[in-house]
Amino acid sequence: MAKHPVVVYGASGYTGMLIMDWLIDQDIPFTAVARNASRAKEMMAQRVVRLESANYEIIEAEHDVETLTAAFRGARVVCNTVGPFYNFGLVAVEAALKAGCHYLDTTGEQGYIRSVREKFGALYREAGLLVSPSIAYMYSYAEIAAELALETPGVDALETATLTRGPRAAAGVSVGSTATIFEGYRQEACYLWEKKLTPHAANASFNVASAEFMQPVFCLPWGGTSLPVHFEHDSRVRSCISAVGFYDNNVMQAVHAFGQKWDAEYRHLSREQQDAILKQVVDSTTPSMPPRERTTVQRTVDFAIGRGQLASVRATVYGITPYIATGALQTACAIKLLDGETAKVGFASGSKAFGHRYLLGFLEQRGLARASVSQL
Repeated sequence: MAKHPVVVYGASGYTGMLIMDWLIDQDIPFTAVARNASRAKEMMAQRVVRLESANYEIIEAEHDVETLTAAFRGARVVCNTVGPFYNFGLVAVEAALKAGCHYLDTTGEQGYIRSVREKFGALYREAGLLVSPSIAYMYSYAEIAAELALETPGVDALETATLTRGPRAAAGVSVGSTATIFEGYRQEACYLWEKKLTPHAANASFNVASAEFMQPVFCLPWGGTSLPVHFEHDSRVRSCISAVGFYDNNVMQAVHAFGQKWDAEYRHLSREQQDAILKQVVDSTTPSMPPRERTTVQRTVDFAIGRGQLASVRATVYGITPYIATGALQTACAIKLLDGETAKVGFASGSKAFGHRYLLGFLEQRGLARASVSQL
């Protein structure tokens, strides 16, 4: 049973420890939950900033509903980072509900987000609790940009791009994120068109030309992203198409080539055979936890182009250190939930539950983002 108001599940993982950094910064006590308590203690001692001043505990728990329910009970908010969420997320969602907790996670996996909405949205609403997946740099920044664009009257169609830079794309991506990227090839990826989720073609890609870059950035649908789901039932929005790209076009081309190979050679294999292939790819791509991000290296540009019959606008959110920003976003939402300030219960995105201006302000005040809006 948790004795602190916030649970961080996935305590020995890269993103989980960054959430703890921000909880400590905001003087919020937390319970760290992990499958291996001794490993979590060791990793936290190495990686969590100001841990010596934190008010926290560590609980060891297996990944099943009954055990996690017992570990979460007593808390008010669960921040889950254990992925790929396609494989592991729903267990934690169910456990948080049974424990009477609000639920946040860091996923960007569209199929999983749809499952959360369909299986647990009504149950959380009836319990007076919020279930809000995808509270992370990817895709909260793009959603903030989209909401800024929607402030222009008449906008009903959105195109968004999430563009990131690191020392090398693979060198700056966590092990969990790499697993999620390649696991996505087993899932359907959709965009929103005329208020209906529509599957992308298996070979879909985009060449995104943006004023911030000399050359176009090669982008992929990246599983569809969370935005088409978050805007599917929004009366303001008719269409939403989202793309993701690293500045390193060669890496993105290699990921795209793997997607083509998957569709041609691996899609019809057994689950066990696919698991072995994915494990080999993940192990060879990201063999270890990356170092902490540097503000001089990890930079991001997320933008939304909004169109209407006559309206046209571009909203851009510039950022740094996307994993560190994810920790900040999780903490910003936890603060609101602990204060009892959420505009929504049941299934809702971060912007709809807490307001995109609040999230943007939290990031801006901490030097993690700035935004601009221009009429086109």
